[in-house]
Amino acid sequence: MSTITTHILDTALGKPACGVAISLEQNSPEGWFPVAEGVTDNDGRLKDLTPEPLSPGHYRLTAEIGDYFAVAGRDALYVSAQIDFVIAEAGSHFHLPFLISPWSWSTYRGS
Repeated sequence: MSTITTHILDTALGKPACGVAISLEQNSPEGWFPVAEGVTDNDGRLKDLTPEPLSPGHYRLTAEIGDYFAVAGRDALYVSAQIDFVIAEAGSHFHLPFLISPWSWSTYRGS
């Protein structure tokens, strides 16, 4: 079984992005279904998204960054940022951070 955490940094401000809604979904033959959701804390982290380990499978992690920018009155190009990934084997921890700005976003596998 595997766990997921995330961290969102607003690179335009050089600060953590707090209050960003995050959702995790898993793909199945019937389509995508919700697994977990949460909101980043004051440090831009969501440490307990999956308190229960996940089985191998195809997942997507979505951050609602458009809402985050709108709350601050900042224009932005992207409504959401989404990481589409596969857990091939049980037992790994996946830290999947987002680096965001109003005009771009990126990700990497953290530790």
